Amino acid sequence: MVAQLHDFLIDRYLLEALREDVNEEDVSTNAVIGDERGHVFLIAKEEGVIAGLGVFERVFTLLDESIAVDLLKKDGDHVSTGDTVATIRGPIKVLLTGERVALNFLQRMSGIATYTEKIARALEGTKTDIVDTRKTTPNFRIFEKYAVRVGGGKNHRYNLTDGVMLKDNHIAAAGSVEKAVALAREYAPFVRKIEVEVETIDMVEEAVAAKADIIMLDNMSPEEIKEAVRIIDGRALIELSGNIDEANIDAYKDLGADVISSGALTHSAPVLDLSMKGLVADDAD
Repeated sequence: MVAQLHDFLIDRYLLEALREDVNEEDVSTNAVIGDERGHVFLIAKEEGVIAGLGVFERVFTLLDESIAVDLLKKDGDHVSTGDTVATIRGPIKVLLTGERVALNFLQRMSGIATYTEKIARALEGTKTDIVDTRKTTPNFRIFEKYAVRVGGGKNHRYNLTDGVMLKDNHIAAAGSVEKAVALAREYAPFVRKIEVEVETIDMVEEAVAAKADIIMLDNMSPEEIKEAVRIIDGRALIELSGNIDEANIDAYKDLGADVISSGALTHSAPVLDLSMKGLVADDAD
């Protein structure tokens, strides 16, 4: 059932993207192309990690089930400039109409996987994992979080229903860390962990006293983080967050955190340049 729902959500988002791009017809293609069939090549134009090939293929098969995509790479594979990633065969009208939507998904997802891998590699040899956040493109979260996993990262909570995270405004509204944690523990099902975002050493001590399951050290300096880790002393999982990205990851990788969450994985990763080239009509082979 979960897999079916997953496929249903993916198809829904892909169909919405296709409707955005083709609300009535592809005027350019319909003006010059008839019923010819052909093939075209998916080419990498720079080095990176591929993610989203199944999504790329599904865009075309939603338009026409007869489309055949011959994949020469799989998600997680590295590609170099000039590599052929796939061959797509079918009605030329469909190849041209689906091209941009399919590439938009694949380039975005591959860019996230590529960026994530860079940070994951920087954390190799430490106890710390890199995880994403909810700072995702609206209606694109399912794809972006998948791409993070392909790149070697892990997923934080998927949405607001997925876990309890008490941030600064929750704490301010409740009146204190202790009250916020107590209210959350009373309300939330016992199977859910409670995470608390803290910004000062005093708040760290409050979160430990309140027996938070996860303590997020938000925008703390490396020196403050070391002190916080000492205070927590294994009594809660430790998450680091706050403008941590590829440029400064080295300053945080050996501080003893369990995870580092980075919105940059999804909101700042550049796309991976991929292109569909070499279209050939089958009767012209």
